[in-house]
Order: sequence, then C-alpha cells, then structure tokens
Amino acid sequence: MSEIEVFRPEPRAPRGFQDRRAADLALERDILAKVSRVYELFGFEALDTSAFEYADALGKFLPDSERPNEGVFALQDDDEQWMALRYDLTAPLARFAAQHAGLLTKPFRRYAYGPVWRNEKPGPGRFREFIQCDADTVGSARPEADAEIIALAVAGLEAAGLPKTAAVLKINNRKLLNGLLKRIGVDHDGQKLAVLRAVDKLDRLGVEGVKLLLGAGRRDESGAFTKGAELNANGIDAVLAYLGAGATGRSATLAKLADVVGGSEEGEAGLRDLDRIGTALTGLGVDEARAFFDPSVVRGLEYYTGAVFEAELVGEVRDAHGDLVRFGSIGGGGRYDDLVARFTGEVTPATGFSFGVSRLAAALKASGSATLPKVRGPVVVIAFSEADMGHYFTVAAELRQAGIPAEVYLGGSGMKAQMKYADRRLSPAVVLLGGDEIAAGTVTIKDLDLGRALSEGVESNEAWRAARPGQATVPRAELVAFVKRILEG
Repeated sequence: MSEIEVFRPEPRAPRGFQDRRAADLALERDILAKVSRVYELFGFEALDTSAFEYADALGKFLPDSERPNEGVFALQDDDEQWMALRYDLTAPLARFAAQHAGLLTKPFRRYAYGPVWRNEKPGPGRFREFIQCDADTVGSARPEADAEIIALAVAGLEAAGLPKTAAVLKINNRKLLNGLLKRIGVDHDGQKLAVLRAVDKLDRLGVEGVKLLLGAGRRDESGAFTKGAELNANGIDAVLAYLGAGATGRSATLAKLADVVGGSEEGEAGLRDLDRIGTALTGLGVDEARAFFDPSVVRGLEYYTGAVFEAELVGEVRDAHGDLVRFGSIGGGGRYDDLVARFTGEVTPATGFSFGVSRLAAALKASGSATLPKVRGPVVVIAFSEADMGHYFTVAAELRQAGIPAEVYLGGSGMKAQMKYADRRLSPAVVLLGGDEIAAGTVTIKDLDLGRALSEGVESNEAWRAARPGQATVPRAELVAFVKRILEG
C-alpha cells in the first residue's frame, strides 16, 4: 500500500508584504506617537476610517468590470457592489467629509495613520502594504492653510527624529506652470500632461534629458523611445527658464518666477499664493533652509490643483555595508480642491501632507538618527517542577498586577536552557522558586541586566556593582520591590 502524499505548502510571505517583529514595530509606534503629539498641538483631530471603501469612491483607481483589481485589492459584496482596500488615507477622508458635511466644523482638520494597500508590482523598498500617516485640512481655500500643513510636516519629521538639516520641504504651485503653458499656447490636455511628466523627471534625467522630452522625445540606454511633448523651441526655452528660476531665499525665487510666468492670470494667482505661504511660514518660524520654493516640484499629475510640496532627505546616507542609499522623497502633499467634489458636485478646498512610516523609519535608521530599540522581554519565572506550577503562576500574576511584564516558562527544557531563553528575550531578571524557597516563603531573583552590563565592561564601577547584587534570595513579600529596583536601575 503506497503512502498518501501530503501537500505541505512552502512557508513564504506573499510578494510585496512583510512581517515585522517587535523592534521594527516599536520604532514605528514611537514615530507615530511623537508625530501624533505634534499634529494635536496644531489642532488636528484624530480620525480612523475603515480599511475597505466602495471602489467607486477611489477616484482614478475605480476598478472597471473587466479589471476589478486594477491598482487596488477588490472584492464583490453580496449586493454585487465592489469594495476595495483603501489605496491611501485621503480618498477615505474625502468620502467622510462629503458624507458628514453637515456635522463637521469648517474647516475640518484631521490626522490619520494606518495600513494602506496597493495592487502594484513590488520592488526594493516598494511594498503592497505599508503604514501611512496623513494630516489634512478640508474647507479652507486660504494659502495659509497650505503653510500650516508645511509647518506641520517640518515639525512632525523633526519630532520623529530627523535632525533639522536632514530633510527639506520643497514647495511649488501648479498654477505657475499651468499659467506658463497657457501663455505659450499649450492648451491640449495630452500635451500639457507630457510637459508635466517631463518636468517631473528633472532630478533623474537632468536638464538635457528634460529638454529632449519637451521636444520630439528621448531614447534611453536600452534603446526604448519615449515620445516627447513636441513643444517648439520657444516653448522649450520658456519651460527650462521656469525650471531654472529657483534661487536662494523664498522672496528671490518669487521674483525670478514672476519674470517667467508673470502676465498670465493663473500664473499671477500662483505667485500670490506662494507669497502668502512664505509670509505665513516666516510667522510660523519655518526658516528658508528647511522650506523653500522649487519650481521643479510637480507631484500627482492629475490630482493636485494648487500648492504642492515634497519632503526630501538631503545629504549622503550610507547603509551598514557602506553603500550609498538615496531615499529622495520621504513624504509630500499639496492642495486638492476637486476630490470632495466628486461626491457633492461642489468644490471643497482641501490640502494635506502624507508620509510612509516604514520609509521614514528606514531613513532614520540609515541616517543614524534612530536605531532599532532593544525590546525588553518579561521577567521569566523558571519552571522546576510540574507539581509547583501553581506557585509559579501565583508569582507571575503578582508581578503583572504590579505592572511588571512576567511569564512562566512553558517549554520543555531544563534550567540551563530556560536561563538562555530569558537572556535571549532580554529579560531583566529571572525568578527561581524551588522547593526550598517555597517552604521558606522566599524567592531567589537573578539580575540579568547586571550580567549584561558586566559583560559590556562596566565591572570597574565598584559602587554600582555593590549596590546591585547579581542574585539574591528575599522574602516573598519583597519580590515586587526587588524586581522594581532592577528595572529602575
């Protein structure tokens, strides 16, 4: 009789998804806690929306009948409506603001964080599920609302652990380039989009590469050809002059931009918006080294309607192997006045900023601004005997009631392996409760923190060592106090 073959699936995480252990989670939670405090100081209210949204609420990511999972992870409900895991935190906000418009204060200032899901091809540092953190103001058309979001982003990134000089906020206004394009005769949406895409590649391709894409097109090293925007020579020169209008200082940049885009109604409106943003940033104490105007910032080609901004890590960052790592953008946002209108038909001004928490955590680690925390384990109660398990659990419960994490070892190994287990968990101490201790009403406590400190060369501090016995037997009534001294030490 032949053996029945048993299917054993390969243990593997789905592509684009990741498992995170306690140290990574602790760093991310620490970032979120610090950033949340800053957002609340600015008067933003916490909001949590559901993981699923009806697919037709996701705007450009709406699945059609042929491709229900295009860009999102979607499923059909029992009423045949398509639902999708949220792609970002902004689309749910727009839905919430439209659904509860009559109940919300105007403007409505909210922040949110949580996982988002994208059905896209994964790659290095690009996941299908990641944690995002947003802050948005809905209901204010004032440029000062954009300035507050920018100041909030600067303060939040600094609170998360980035030094002041580690990141900058680059600011632009989509109205500037829109006005320039109208002035040079670009009024076809397809050609306008081609110009925006060319401008968006300035960092990667440089001026010459962008110049080709503004004209007939560009062929890359592989031989692949990208069709250009087909501007004439005067149009190309005008766009390149616009891109070169950046200067030291917000006022100087505005003056150079005025020479390029002035004369167009939309361009003039963009200049006025940036001027008011600059004035508010100065009042908010955000200096020009941390937030400046940059004409090359585009973002969200079909999404943003006015001010746009991008947070970028500056300087060279090297990983543990000494290799250069370029993070580039670690967050961004801008004004999106059309999103809520998809639901209501009425223009509702809105502006916001978002960053990926895992990406920021990676940037903090790479820049040396943060290291993975050592996650402490619980106090471990050594299990000597099956007959005495009740005593062990009484000790664990007593420690837990005092707010001290504790566990009884529930493996099948002997004492030596149990001690090794506690050490690998970074437990501060172990409790030994043998037959003699139970009979005498005592406990023996071994200070594992002391052992680690001695192994790191602290043995020269005699006074410190004398105050911390490595192991002591104390009355049961003194158990909690003794362990607390170890934790406080």
